[in-house]
Formats: sequence, structure tokens, C-alpha cells
Amino acid sequence: MIRQFELVEKMRAYEPAVDEDLIDRAYVFSMKAHGAQKRASGDPYISHPLEVAGILTDIKLDQDSIVTALLHDTVEDTLATIEEIERLFGPDVARLVDGVTKLSRIELQSDHTREAENFRKFLLAMSEDIRVLLVKLADRLHNMRTLQHIKSAEKRRRIAVETMEIFVPLAARIGLRAWKDELEDLAFVEINPEAHDSILARLEFLREQGGSLAKEIIEELSKTLEDAGISAIVTGREKRPYSIWAKMQRKRVAFEQLADIIAFRILVDDTAQCYQALGVLHGAYPVVPGRFDDYISTPKPNGYSSIHTCVIGPGRNKIEIQIRTHPMHDIAERGVAAHWQYKQGEMPEREGRKFGWMRELLQILEHAEGPEEFLEHTKLEMYQENVFCFTPRGDLINLPSGATPVDFAYAVHSNIGDTCVGAKINGRIMPLRTRLENGDQVEIITSKAQTPSPTWETFVVSGKARSAIRRFIRTREVQEYTYLGRAILEKAFEEFDYTYSDRALRGVLKIFRHDNVEDLIAAVGSGMLRAREVLVAVFPGLKEEVETGTRGKVVALAHARREREQKKSGSSAVPIKGLTPGMALHYANCCHPLPGDRIVGIVTPGKGVTIHTIDCDTLESFSEMPERWLDVAWDVDLAENRVGRIHVTVINEPGALSSLSTVIAKNLGNILNLKITYRSTDFFEMAIDVEVENLKHLSNIIAALRATPAINSVERARG
Repeated sequence: MIRQFELVEKMRAYEPAVDEDLIDRAYVFSMKAHGAQKRASGDPYISHPLEVAGILTDIKLDQDSIVTALLHDTVEDTLATIEEIERLFGPDVARLVDGVTKLSRIELQSDHTREAENFRKFLLAMSEDIRVLLVKLADRLHNMRTLQHIKSAEKRRRIAVETMEIFVPLAARIGLRAWKDELEDLAFVEINPEAHDSILARLEFLREQGGSLAKEIIEELSKTLEDAGISAIVTGREKRPYSIWAKMQRKRVAFEQLADIIAFRILVDDTAQCYQALGVLHGAYPVVPGRFDDYISTPKPNGYSSIHTCVIGPGRNKIEIQIRTHPMHDIAERGVAAHWQYKQGEMPEREGRKFGWMRELLQILEHAEGPEEFLEHTKLEMYQENVFCFTPRGDLINLPSGATPVDFAYAVHSNIGDTCVGAKINGRIMPLRTRLENGDQVEIITSKAQTPSPTWETFVVSGKARSAIRRFIRTREVQEYTYLGRAILEKAFEEFDYTYSDRALRGVLKIFRHDNVEDLIAAVGSGMLRAREVLVAVFPGLKEEVETGTRGKVVALAHARREREQKKSGSSAVPIKGLTPGMALHYANCCHPLPGDRIVGIVTPGKGVTIHTIDCDTLESFSEMPERWLDVAWDVDLAENRVGRIHVTVINEPGALSSLSTVIAKNLGNILNLKITYRSTDFFEMAIDVEVENLKHLSNIIAALRATPAINSVERARG
């Protein structure tokens, strides 16, 4: 355990003007506050804040941060208060301590929710002062170093998983590579001990077999650069166990196939020499294709700059080489701590672009519905693998690996993301779900009439894009559930000769545990509450009559569908006008209803209404659930196309498929999907999804196909 005077000496080595009295007072305050508390290891609790402070001195952090480290657990684990800390140590230290402190005194529903709430508060404090993150990471690093003293295996694993999912990517984001690597390895031991031990055994064998090889490579690289007139320091660094294992999993290769178990680093005096050294090495040794990255011209979001290359080097060994300047190396090792200038806890303007990801996380915080969703989105946002793309003006946009044009649009601006209708990638119009690659130039096409599509959520990868899409969907769903719920309630009231009004619902809000009328109406629209339950609550005397009427309705819906089809005027049906498919409204995949079909709605709790054709066989399964049936009618002004499915039998001959697609195209249909369901020597049977305007449009296509010689038969799919 580091001692208090040693802590002061370590600080004085890089900050001669350190206030020793302040450090002493913080140490005494923490020691008295924690009193006789013990760690799981049996050590006095004061050993933990001392070690955390010592870790921070390794990256030469300022005085307030060291004091915060000494005090960081006092508010959470003792009777000390933030007010007391502010009075004794000043507002800056109090703010930092408060940012690190967990919300352990607030009762929450679950450990997962507590974790999410803690992280939410932590991020807010971190956005105001990055030192909160540095103290928290040092705290987690020491806790992981002593994790083995916790007796519960389940608790150790939970802490390790949390470390891997949250604190490792955060350390990577601010460039603290040494901390990131150590946190990964410590968590790896707990999460997958067998794999960890296996990698260690192989590394030990490699050291025994090739201990002199690394030295020989370093000597030859040094001589090659020296002969070219470049003064450089060449070193070798063995990769950490988790890094090796992760690469084996990612590339699906064996340990022996990895070329960069030992990475060689070349340090030079300036940026120009980085490229000169690269030229010398590429001239002296064969280059491994596809293994070159220039992070000097396009630095990583955490400010990391270096050139990575891979060559067939001395002794015909495949080796990975990193080339950087000394300042670049300092940033690579100490990250944000290497270039952070503390000016009242604010970020210098010149460094602001390197920490734009914090602002992205804050935007996610604004959009997320709750702490758990926020935690999910921020995990997406924090992982470091990136692609670098450009706007038409040449601005660089950093995106997560696997990002699409929709992610790009939201990264530029939320409004551009919301109104995105298409994208040009390197001048060509491409689908919105296309994965972007390094160096792509992306131009986003927008329309004021466009809104985010629910389907976007299935392929976007950035937390910012996903949270914005979900926010829009939630808002639109509430609007549509409210519209649908009001229409359902109006119909239910009308059936029993009552006039509906929102005022009538105010008296029953407490019965259904809703705060306002809109929430109650939306619950009806989403299917969580039945309209007739509300009707009986408003008019208790109607209970028996409502139940009787319901049974009569079953007969009408389940046993007289043909009669309903002929007599239905549509006047009492709920119109589906303005409802967006995939939100409050869903079209059944079993019958693929089209405008022009007679339809009925089935209410599904929590999902709204699913539309079926009136003769769909699936409806038989709902015949004993009359409360879920809903009379619905098409919107006569519906302009969007719908999908109809047809079953086609095609003669097996050259040009048959061409004839089929030509007929559909000439009749202004669009094939969305085609699946061969059966094939023989003479015939092919297939199911085809065709985008059409309405039932009449599909009928015209079917008629045209039946008149085509290569088509044996065509039927509309009914299941």
C-alpha cells in the first residue's frame, strides 16, 4: 500500500507547487470518516483511496483530482456530506466527489436499473469535467486489482462484465491504453479463466522459443532506419492476453496464425520523419496488403495518432509496426491526461473536437426514455472501432464500424437524420442500409415530408441514431394509439347510444391508474385496455348489457362474415387513416390485406391493431375472443403502396422468369421478394411479393400473368 508521504512525493515530482497541507487534510478526513471499515481483503479501507490517488499520480493528474481520489468514497460509504466537503475543500473538489459518488441511497427496482442510473449521473458529471471519469476509472482499476478477495463468484463476474462493457470502452475513448489493457485482462481472468490461462501458457512458450528473435528484429529495424539517416527509437511490446484472444475471435484464427503477438514501435522526432520512416520500411521489406492505417492524417476520436503497417520483416517474419512521434506516444499512453489543460474544469477549445463523443452521449441522454435504454445506447456509442467518412465539403465524420448512411446523417445533425430519404456514396445512389467503408464520401438526400422509419432501427449501429429513432417512434406511437383509442371509444359509446367525450373519462382515471385522459385513451388504442371496460366504468349499470351485446357481436363476426361483407357500409368502422404501419397499425403477413379488401382488426395488447382480410383463416383462432375484434375501414385517400403476395407456377424453360418479371413491370408492379417453394423437371413453384396500389392493381397483374404462355397458374396467397 502506498503511504501518504509517498503520495506527496510522487506529486511533487511533476507539480513542485503542490499544497502538501491540502493533501494531508484530505487524507486525515478520509481516514477518520472511514474509521474501522475494512476492505474484502481485510486491509483498512483507507488503503483503497490512497491507492486510487497513487494511480492518478502515475498519469500526473492535478491536485484537485488527487484530493478527490482520497475523498471519493466518503459520501457514499460514511456519514460525510457534500456540503461538508465543499466547506473544507472547496466547490471544485465537492463537485468532483459528487460526480463520482453513486446513487446508492436511492431505492431502485433492480441492480440493472441502479447501474444505469449511476452511469447516467456519472456521465452528466463527466461532461462537465473529464477528471470525474479519470477518478472513476482509477477507482475501478484498483477494485479490479483486488477483485479476487470478493468471495462471491457471481458478484466477481458481474463486476467484471460491467467493467468490460462500460469502463473499458470509456478508458479507450480517452486514450488511456495502459488502463484499458489492464482492465480488460483483469476482467478476462474472471469472465473466461480457461481462455486466459491458455493464452498465458502459449505466450510463455513463445518467450522461451523466440526470446532472442524480438531483439534481432529491433536491431535490424534500427540499423535500416539509421542507414537511411533517420534517428529513431525502436522497441517491442508484447500484446496483452485479452487483446490476443479478442483478435483470435474476431478474425477466427488460431494463436499461431497471429502476426502481431509482438508489435514493434518506432519513435521519431517529427511528423515528416514518420512518413520518411514508413517509406524506408516499405522500400526495404514486402508489405502485407490490407494492413496499413494512417491515424496521423485521420486521428481516432480519442486523439490517438500513429501509422500502422505490417511487413514481411527480418527473417521473413510477418511483423506489425507502429510509427509515431514522441508527443503522439505520450498521448497514446496517457490519453486525455497528456494534453488536458485544467481551466476551471472546462475543455480547451482546441481540444473540443476530440471529445465531441461526450456531446453525442448527452444528446442520447436527452432522447432516451429511461436509464436502461440510455445505458444500452451509450454502450453502442462508446465502443471504439471506427470508420472515417467525408461529407461533400470534405468534413471528416467518425462513425462506429458497420455504420450506414442513416448513422452518418444523424452524426451530421439530428434534423438531417430525421428527414433522410436517400444517400449517395461516392456519387452513386445506394440503399440506406449500405455499410460504409473508410474514405467513403457520403451525400445525404433529405425531404421535409420524410420522418424516421421504424425499420431503420434494425440496421443503424450508432447510439445517437438509435436513440433518435426510438424517440420518434415513441412519440408517434403515442399519437397513433391516442387517435386509435379515441376512435374505438367513440364507436363503443355509440353502440350503446351514448355520446363520447373526454370529460366522461376523467372520473374513472383512478380506477385504471392513469394520470390523464390522453394516457387512458392511448392504453385503449394500444390494446392494453378494452373499450368496454372503460364504458362499464363510466356507466356501471351497463355491465350486463355490455356482456350480452358482446356475445351477440361474436356471432356476427365469427359466423356471418359473408353477410357482414355485403351489408357493411363502413360508417361505424374505425378508419385507419394516417396510421403508420409498424407502430399502432400492423398488416397481417398471413393474408397481406390490400386497399379494396374487406378487412377486420384484431387488437393485440401492447401492439395496437393487426389488419386481416375478412376471409383470412387466421381469424378462426380469435372466434372465442370477441373483445379483440375491431371494425376497421381503409383510408380512401391512402396513397402509399402495399404488398400483395401471389403463388405462381412457371414452366421450366429459358426466358420464363424474364417473361414473368416483364409482365409485372409492364403493369407497374414492383417485385420485392421472390422465393422458390418447389422445383421439378417441368415446373417451378414460387411465392412472389409484389408492391401494388390496391386490390384492383394486383388483380390486373394476376390476369396479365395468366395470359402469359410461360405461366402455368397464378393465385393470390391466402396463408
